[in-house]
Amino acid sequence: MTAMSGQVWVSLISLGGVVLGGLLSYLVQHRTQLSAERAEQERQHIALSETRRAERLALLERFIEVSAEAERCAYTRPSEWEDTDDWYLTTRDVMYRLWVADRLIRIQFPLSVHDAAHKHFLDLNRTVWHGLPDGESVRDYLEDNRAAFLDAARAVMSGPGG
Repeated sequence: MTAMSGQVWVSLISLGGVVLGGLLSYLVQHRTQLSAERAEQERQHIALSETRRAERLALLERFIEVSAEAERCAYTRPSEWEDTDDWYLTTRDVMYRLWVADRLIRIQFPLSVHDAAHKHFLDLNRTVWHGLPDGESVRDYLEDNRAAFLDAARAVMSGPGG
């Protein structure tokens, strides 16, 4: 009976060891899986941030490029024009593209950047369609809001998530 009791104890201890080993193995595998999932989520977050940054840079480039075209239209603005003149047709297209770029800035950027971009857009719109008083420089008139827009965009792009 004692031999049988000893065998039972050995079997129970062995079974306990197997259960404990299995439990520890499960815990290690579970922690490893959670760690791998967190690493994958972080990788996806970084990839999404890089994609958004690239989209924002492309949008900034588009806005700056078309605002430069609008500025050239302001410099070449004739004192009078007709709806069929080349200047008007070109300028109408440029200003439409600038309007679209301005709206896209509002979608992709914080309002501080859009507000600065929109002020620059309004300056360009006024200068292109209504001109400036005699003696006022297009470059000087546009400079302050252009610089404010570029500074706001730089601040956002330099910050976290930019």
